[in-house]
Amino acid sequence: LLLDSTWRLYVIMNTIKAVKNAIVCLVLLPRFLMAAVMFWLLDFLCIRKRVFFRMEQEGDAIDPPLCISDSNRLFSVESLKAVWHGHKLDFLKAAHLGHGAPNTEVVQLGDQRRSRILDYAKEKRPLILNFGSFVQQNADIADSIVVYIEEAHPSDGWMSTDAPYQIPKHQCLEDRLNAAQLMHLEVPGCQVVVDSMENSSSAAYGAFFDRLYILQEGRIVYQGDRGPEGYRISELRDWLSHYRQRMEKPSDLVIHV
Repeated sequence: LLLDSTWRLYVIMNTIKAVKNAIVCLVLLPRFLMAAVMFWLLDFLCIRKRVFFRMEQEGDAIDPPLCISDSNRLFSVESLKAVWHGHKLDFLKAAHLGHGAPNTEVVQLGDQRRSRILDYAKEKRPLILNFGSFVQQNADIADSIVVYIEEAHPSDGWMSTDAPYQIPKHQCLEDRLNAAQLMHLEVPGCQVVVDSMENSSSAAYGAFFDRLYILQEGRIVYQGDRGPEGYRISELRDWLSHYRQRMEKPSDLVIHV
């Protein structure tokens, strides 16, 4: 009787999981197909150059440009796998604007000590959660950590010749820590931590390929779109500028009184 009940529970759980995966596939399929068609079109160099030129003209100078050399193919099996993975993580992420920030586990780069995302938040100061790489801004009013996650363009996957380093897929935590050391060289002023090999932070924040967040008092107060096209440092700059103005306004009122 016990074995029969266990088997029924196992079947029910697997059925629920299968139904959930089917729903996710149905929801994501249209946007995935749209991305696939876009990738196929961008493999025509005349279209690629025109689209990227227009994006460069319309974008902010502070935002990192999309740099893809003519030799890199966008439409491939590996690229479509990566796009599907990114869409799925974004859809299933636990992080949402205005809600509590997932307190996932990360590993410190220096002493390899395990900690949690919110361990780096200080009282009411905003914490910039950066799943990418950039030079920290407004350090006087906000703290920042760079979270290194799984490689978007591994040398044994969707490889990009434009990447500054050719890094294979991480097979163990040591691989990820060694690769993160290279990122640390690019952002020497920022604290770099590493996602766990379970990719808990990447999954919770939908951070693949890259993404920006601002946390404050345990809540998400800014949530950038999914990168690379949604990785907008200009939006981060504007949020911090408005926050600075709100901080200075009360002191101005006191002076006028």
